[in-house]
Amino acid sequence: MRIFVRIVDASSFTRAAESLEIPRATASTTVQALESLLGVQLLVRTTRKVTLTAEGAAYYERCAQILAAIEEVESGLFNRPENLRGRLRIAMPGMIAASIVVPALASFRALHPHVELALGVSQRTLDPVGESVDCSIELGELPDSRLLARRLGLLERVTCASPAYLTRFGEPRHLDDLSNHVAVNWLSTQTGRRVDFDFSVAARASKVKVDSFIQVNEEHTYLACGLEGLGLIQPGRAAAAPYLASGQLIEVLPKCKPTPVALSVTYVKSRQISPRVRAFVDWLVEVFDNAPGMVKPAPSLADPPAWPVLDAQRLLDSFSPSL
Repeated sequence: MRIFVRIVDASSFTRAAESLEIPRATASTTVQALESLLGVQLLVRTTRKVTLTAEGAAYYERCAQILAAIEEVESGLFNRPENLRGRLRIAMPGMIAASIVVPALASFRALHPHVELALGVSQRTLDPVGESVDCSIELGELPDSRLLARRLGLLERVTCASPAYLTRFGEPRHLDDLSNHVAVNWLSTQTGRRVDFDFSVAARASKVKVDSFIQVNEEHTYLACGLEGLGLIQPGRAAAAPYLASGQLIEVLPKCKPTPVALSVTYVKSRQISPRVRAFVDWLVEVFDNAPGMVKPAPSLADPPAWPVLDAQRLLDSFSPSL
């Protein structure tokens, strides 16, 4: 069942086998044996994709529920967090990982010592269904209707530059002064286009185009360019905090702050949320509540409700292999 569900989630035998660390042939023969046992075809395989049959769709939905139920039963129905076991596949931007999540991970390990984390760092927006990711931290709005998102907060950003840059170009006092300055411009990993500087002035968003010597699409390189005096930058405050404290970066235009960016943890709507995912997401919410450079937004009606209670034993008792 685990192999079958992972193949459906990944839409690929190869990606599913890689994520489970088993040979692709094992995944293929397992599904063949499962179809033989049930007496129905579950998957339609072509050279380009894997799709579910009607019977396969019904079987997949019940399998996902049952696997979560088994995990919940084995975990003592949450009464003993230390019983949680298994692997979590998580994705997030590198700067968020380095500045907020990784420094706090020791506390998660203390709570759940038997949960293994596979942390993927990526600036691009992932497809959690196709890439078999249990949950991911995303910046900005989330148009993918297949996902549920739990808001972690608003990430503060700061306009800053190195002392060497300010010695050469002077410190801007007003937004109009930026016409005489140079920026390190950010390239969107989604569109490939340059992202203009933006500010919140009197509760109104204002975009400003600043000429650039260099454009980058990776966070550490972006910050490094600012430290080398190549231009003004607008990094997350949490990432810039050590350099602001040491004087390697200096905040400018403090009365015209950059617009903060929404930060959410997402997971697939159609999947039964496992106890491991619930535990990690709840831990993330607490970490970001106390993280520097984060603003907690007002509750939103769009936020998902509290975790539903899964009647694990009822699901297991009701399962019919003849489905």
